[in-house]
Amino acid sequence: MNMSNAPADGAAVAAAADAAPEAPAAPAPVKVLEQIDWASKNCLVVDDFIGVRQLLRESLRNLGAKNIDQASSGGEAMALLAKLRYDVVVCDYNLGEGKNGQQVLEEARVRQLLLPSSVFVMVSAEKSVESVMGAAEHQPDAYLVKPITEGVLLTRLNRVWRKKQVLRPIDQAVVEKDYLRAARLCDEQIAATGKTHLIDLLRMKARMFERSGQPARAREVYEQVLAQREYHWARAGLGKIRLADGEFEQARQMFQTIVAENRHYIDAYDQLALAYQGMGQHEEAAAILERAARLSPNSVPRQRSLGQAALRLGNIPLAEKAFRKCLVIGEYSIRKTPDAYLGLARVCGLKNETKDALQLLLLAQREFGSGSGTEHEFMRLRAKITEGLVFHESGDGDNARRAGDELEAMLQQDPARPGSAICIEMATMLFAVGLKETPSEVLCHVVRNNHDNTLLQDEIQKIFDKARLTDEGAVMIRTARKEAVDLMNQGVVLWKTGKLREAVEWMRQARERLPDNVRVLFNAVQILVSHMQQRGYEQELELEARAILERVDKLQPGQGRFAQLMEQVNALLPKPEEEQGAADEAKADAPAPDDKPALKSVNKPMNKPLAKPPSARPARSRRGY
Repeated sequence: MNMSNAPADGAAVAAAADAAPEAPAAPAPVKVLEQIDWASKNCLVVDDFIGVRQLLRESLRNLGAKNIDQASSGGEAMALLAKLRYDVVVCDYNLGEGKNGQQVLEEARVRQLLLPSSVFVMVSAEKSVESVMGAAEHQPDAYLVKPITEGVLLTRLNRVWRKKQVLRPIDQAVVEKDYLRAARLCDEQIAATGKTHLIDLLRMKARMFERSGQPARAREVYEQVLAQREYHWARAGLGKIRLADGEFEQARQMFQTIVAENRHYIDAYDQLALAYQGMGQHEEAAAILERAARLSPNSVPRQRSLGQAALRLGNIPLAEKAFRKCLVIGEYSIRKTPDAYLGLARVCGLKNETKDALQLLLLAQREFGSGSGTEHEFMRLRAKITEGLVFHESGDGDNARRAGDELEAMLQQDPARPGSAICIEMATMLFAVGLKETPSEVLCHVVRNNHDNTLLQDEIQKIFDKARLTDEGAVMIRTARKEAVDLMNQGVVLWKTGKLREAVEWMRQARERLPDNVRVLFNAVQILVSHMQQRGYEQELELEARAILERVDKLQPGQGRFAQLMEQVNALLPKPEEEQGAADEAKADAPAPDDKPALKSVNKPMNKPLAKPPSARPARSRRGY
């Protein structure tokens, strides 16, 4: 099965079936393809059997490859991928103890350890739908079922490599999160290659418009594709746009049709569940997720979603089954999160197995830590929230109140607050154990960070209603909303009156108070851009703007203003020749050094990815990547 055409929405199995090649209008002359220089490529072979590794290595050597590394396990493969950027990775699905091939690919993608042009070939003896679909959801460039011949491997590698080179500049723009540039590059490639990669390029172009917050333009592309042929991925793209617009019933109908026509289109199940949830039909959503989990059970996010949906419904057996499965398949996955531990602890609490619940909370804290600056920096808070809920739901009021008091003390010691969903869960627990002031402050924090989200504010009002604070809650919501607006507007006033430096400083303070307010974050970037447009480029301000945009993309991906501001930031970067000229001029004007070596100027790339801490930057390869 060729997975080289797998879409990024995780529906590779279905797409492989409905992505037939275009028939040429007339016979075309035979085109002589340029020979690929495999000798200059870095290759990695991953298999737990030495004999298979040697056979794959010899096949690559017969292709002309010279730089071939080998790994006997998933852990060893990840260590090599972290050190060197490989052009070709041939990886077995089953690798014995530890990570399997699917988890190697998943982690390499998440950590950006593969070049945009890299080819990842999954090899497996597994022929079951479950295994094939599990691997396909992580989008290898090709999926080959053993036994494979050397000819099949080499033919597939050549084909996929040539295609990847066409998409390479687009992929690079995506890595840099410059989605509008990526969409323009799609048009350039369509003009250059005609029908050869037309459908793939249109699919990518539509996704770039979605990610850049331009659903109307994405819809046009999907409709253009559907006018040629009924591709399920294009129909699903239209459904996702409907879903994002809150048109849940229309989206439900579209995804229901896709599932009826192609039962293996797994992504459609996930989207259908979201449509049901948007309509408030949570039983239907859980049923759809359960069907999807039976078809492709090795997805950590899907099992987690199923467990949470079942827990919401009070379906304890289903929730327990999903969370336990999530723990098993997530053991070596980068997608592993505390949610399965916390969810299973809630299940144990509802079963009056308090001791087991507390043991799970200890395991979660030991596994994920609580250090500041880490992905799970609020782990201790989350564990304490769950502890309080476990005691409350098991009828232990005294211990529930004690957990609430301890949580309140933790909040007083550290002013930082987690995201909105965790804050709402926290406030709900604190109200349930009899506390009033702290949960009210937490909910006001959520409102200030989402001052223009009326649906969320309605949800918060219902929490106040349940706590018998209807009138007080309404006043607090209005006050918190006004505080956020006033804080943001003051920065805008400074900006419009030309006080750019003061505006920059004000928005830094606003971001500190409202770290999750997307409007505030966007305005902060706009002011930084204006400062550099009017007063000259400053690298520190550029990196600050990119870091803010990265946070926005994490909080609410697919915002139109994100793509526009990213383009403005990239336009501010000095061209290499300008930077070199400035360095030469500065060098000419500088006094002659005594015994200190001269500093060399370094040309900066035109379009660099979002700033990352030094430890997160990818290692450079032997070939200078």
